[in-house]
Amino acid sequence: MSQQHFSSHFLAIVVILQVVMYLSLFLDLPLARIVIGTTYLTIVPGLVLVKLLKLDGLGSLESAVYAVGFSVVFLMISGLIINQFGYLFGLTFPLATLPLSLFINTIVIVGAAVAYLRAGKQKQAPPDKHMHFNLSTLLLALLPIVSVVGAFFVNATGNNLILILMILAMAGLFAVAVARGEKSTKTYGFAILMIGLALLLHVSLISSYIIPYGGDVPVELYVFQDAQINSRWAPVFMVPSDQAYGRYNAMLSITILPTVYSNMLGLDPTWVFKIIYPLIFAVVPVALFLLWQPYIGTKFSFIAVFFFMAQSTFFTEMLALNRQMIGELFFVLLLLTILSKKIGREGKFVTFALFSFGLIFSHYALAEIFLFLLVSAWAASKFYLKRPSFNLQLSMILFFFVAMFLWYIYTSGAVVFESFMSFTGYIAAQLGDFFNPASRGQAVLTGLGLAESPSILNTVSRGFAYLTEIFIVVGVIALVRKKLPFRFGRDYIVFSILTAIFLVFLTLIPGLANALSMTRFYHILLMILAPFCVVGIWLTAGYLSKHKKEAAFVVLAIGVLVPYFLFQTNWVYEVAGTESWSIPLSGYRMSPTQLYGSYGFIDSFSVYGAQWTAFNVPYKFNLSADNSFYTSLTAYGPIYRGYMRELLPDTYLRSGEFVFLSYISINYEQQSSNGTMPRQVNQTDVIYSNGGTNVYHIPER
Repeated sequence: MSQQHFSSHFLAIVVILQVVMYLSLFLDLPLARIVIGTTYLTIVPGLVLVKLLKLDGLGSLESAVYAVGFSVVFLMISGLIINQFGYLFGLTFPLATLPLSLFINTIVIVGAAVAYLRAGKQKQAPPDKHMHFNLSTLLLALLPIVSVVGAFFVNATGNNLILILMILAMAGLFAVAVARGEKSTKTYGFAILMIGLALLLHVSLISSYIIPYGGDVPVELYVFQDAQINSRWAPVFMVPSDQAYGRYNAMLSITILPTVYSNMLGLDPTWVFKIIYPLIFAVVPVALFLLWQPYIGTKFSFIAVFFFMAQSTFFTEMLALNRQMIGELFFVLLLLTILSKKIGREGKFVTFALFSFGLIFSHYALAEIFLFLLVSAWAASKFYLKRPSFNLQLSMILFFFVAMFLWYIYTSGAVVFESFMSFTGYIAAQLGDFFNPASRGQAVLTGLGLAESPSILNTVSRGFAYLTEIFIVVGVIALVRKKLPFRFGRDYIVFSILTAIFLVFLTLIPGLANALSMTRFYHILLMILAPFCVVGIWLTAGYLSKHKKEAAFVVLAIGVLVPYFLFQTNWVYEVAGTESWSIPLSGYRMSPTQLYGSYGFIDSFSVYGAQWTAFNVPYKFNLSADNSFYTSLTAYGPIYRGYMRELLPDTYLRSGEFVFLSYISINYEQQSSNGTMPRQVNQTDVIYSNGGTNVYHIPER
């Protein structure tokens, strides 16, 4: 089929999808609206940009990954434009469904028409190798389905058998793929997408509400609903002095982007975060596969991506950090764009600019890390290596720097910029504890093997984790010594060495790892360092067996990464019946203190209680709450934390004050020495109760 015929079909598909979307909207067909709308919004705008920027020649897998990235940044930018300039057309609620639909669909259809008119001038895309459909492919396609079924089965019955078998099947499929090998890039890409989706959904879909996992998702959901309910995003948070909320509010990835999805799909905000965001985040491992493939090949890249996904932060902590999920997509796409040799100079700069906006709008810490890598890599290439980088241009760095600081200075009262400066001061103040190991934090000490292990199985788990770290060190040392059989590009080598140095700084400089938490930092740095784990395994296999190196590599890769995966998913702990940290696998036997306290699990009792409180209680500066202060009241009231105070064991309750207590406080913490049930509260003071949540009103004294 000629490129012009393809573009004409694409234009027809866009028109049909838009007609279906409008019909599902006006006829109130929720399922069609969600399924068709998700596909349309997440892929079609990006495909239009792929064609307009003449990136068709990248291959179908890479084009699809770029299309998702372009679509996400397009939705943020188009939402921002109509939000800021909609008043010129009398739009009081610019982010409402109808204005959004008309604006976004008009731009998309115009772009598709331009792509059709330009089709004859574009180059024919090279043919891709076809993906082979066999039993393994079928099993891979079933993984996300089994994950969804297994999660809902746990929700309904508490039985985790389906998820136990699914995780074991993942490990088996990985072992088969490593042992047999596969030449098709598309097959490996499909396998990565399916495994990533299954891992993410088996955690995301547990319960009908968000699971904070100690993360920021309650506040993310708050600022999202603030924009969604008002159908307008305010560049400055309603309390300008609140730096924390101001930083969240400045991120379009958790304000405008989810509002676009929620209003156009008719999807509840909770499910936007629980379904749409994991679907987008699952593209990140595929993009990493494409990033690493030119240097270590398809098979080794697949193994490296499996290692990246196997690390528990990917499918637990990240699900409570929606802005970072979106930010990581652009972080990887920016690296892929910079290092790509397939994109022309003009197309590269435009692509880099769009993805730069995506990262800046998504996550301030990731943007700062990326800027550090850009500046350091450019300086190292120019002044140390004495060879200017061909891929990394000074114009790119200047563009990213200017765009980043303009956005962070002129939104939310410059709170992002101010927080960056205050954290720099915090790090300087911590340098006095340089020789105190405890100043690095528990995660750093655990990673270095300096923290006590709680059990024998945990010691074994740490052993496999330490092995992966050792392999990374072996790979990086071989890279520095130029003893590698792989040809890494010079720019990637510079990025890798800088990342390794940054990892060393995280362990040496007190307080630095606390900027994000060490687990999140390690997860981010693996986006560059993970290939060296596989390189280290390959080199070690060569030392162990010079004549059967390939066989030794297969045995070593499977023998280390499969147990590592089973421990990281907590599969081993659940099967052994020991203490587990996995809510999907072991939530049914967790203590309420762990489930509700440590992980912030939210149940329907606290949600209904939070909503009742928001509508019936004059809560402003007159409400004290237990752990719900951080979870259900913030996410589902939604009540601004500045209007409440956290209920502590020594909190003195004022006359006329309201008290919100959730399930754990009512049923368990009364008996604990550090519980939050205040002595001044009497059962006669209850003004609301639903069996799992109570609201009290302290009488006037």
